[in-house]
Amino acid sequence: MNSLDGIRVLDLSRILAGPWCTQTLADLGADVIKIERPGSGDDTRGWGPPFLVGDDGRETPDAAYYLSANRNKRSLACDIARPEGQQLIRALVAHCDVFIENFKVGDMARYGLDYASLAALNPRLVYCSLTGFGQTGPYAARAGYDYAVQGMGGLMSVTGERDDRGGGPQKVGVAVADLFTGMYSTVGILAALRHAERTGEGQYLDMALLDTQAAMLANLGANYLVSGKVPGRAGNAHQNIVPYQVFEVAPKPDGSQDFIILAVGNDGQYAKFCQVAGRPELAQDARFVKNRDRVTHRAILVPLLEAVMKTRAEADWLAALEAAQVPCGAINNLAEVFADPQVRERAMVDSWQHPAKRELRLVASPLKLSRTPVRHERPPPLLGQHTDELLRELLGWDAERAAALRAQGVIG
Repeated sequence: MNSLDGIRVLDLSRILAGPWCTQTLADLGADVIKIERPGSGDDTRGWGPPFLVGDDGRETPDAAYYLSANRNKRSLACDIARPEGQQLIRALVAHCDVFIENFKVGDMARYGLDYASLAALNPRLVYCSLTGFGQTGPYAARAGYDYAVQGMGGLMSVTGERDDRGGGPQKVGVAVADLFTGMYSTVGILAALRHAERTGEGQYLDMALLDTQAAMLANLGANYLVSGKVPGRAGNAHQNIVPYQVFEVAPKPDGSQDFIILAVGNDGQYAKFCQVAGRPELAQDARFVKNRDRVTHRAILVPLLEAVMKTRAEADWLAALEAAQVPCGAINNLAEVFADPQVRERAMVDSWQHPAKRELRLVASPLKLSRTPVRHERPPPLLGQHTDELLRELLGWDAERAAALRAQGVIG
């Protein structure tokens, strides 16, 4: 049994924020019906290379990007721009608990698929809209996407090397504004489902990437609001803790540079680090005893530590620091991540049987529930793979009725 058994989601979202949300709901047991455009489907199906290569050695139409966010779903190909497609969506809504979409503001109303219209058909419906800037405000009509929101939401202003080291604004390597919004949307939907369970009332969720990005500024947002000082980029250093950054260590055997992360979180850990580093006097120096002092005198302390860190190799540092319980870590590439014994022990890669590939290896859900574990059942679906199955199961359609709509191009 899964946590969300019995919950059905009608998913009209695409790209990443919405699909990330619905993939999480699907992992938890919800029946997610992914509505896609006949012929092309979710845009990310074509966002490659790399594309999935089947057991026959031929490249499939599905990019790895699409595969990353769409497991455990069923695909129904339906053209919602057609009146017949809109009517089909309304018929499905009566059998669903959640409706999620990420179209431009006003598009759903033009199709008669807005919250007011669908709530009239299903008062318990939890309806979630994801946009770049929300349903209100001066930017509401703008198309919003992750890269722009990382810039507008302040993240790029605090990401990247310091200006005095030739730095400039830098986006994060994955689309975190999309991913954060997807996760916040999951939380909101679960809360709304709980309310609907108690009261029989559905509700509307207005989720915006820019809102989420502003919230995820976290301590840096609070730093500014409390102090009035605009934080800048700090490279791989922490704004509020020292030493808490990347340090270069002795070169690798091939002579190339090597680095580790040192993440000293309190004064006791700092004293232990100084012992391991063979510099106990740095823990007694009045300028460095407390974190407040170390932040104030960062420009003096960090160069001293940089010189010390270059005297020993990565493996030596990591072994000694871990033994002393000083937080530290390697900087792994992705091959090293998925080969890491801890990642393997935690089963963060799983295999699915895909129609084109008997063993499709993908990143697994990190959710680990003791009584209602997540499911790893369905691979990301082929475009329209479950159209006939869903129409028969939910609406009682026979093959002839489905074939008639398919001939008109309404379904695929």
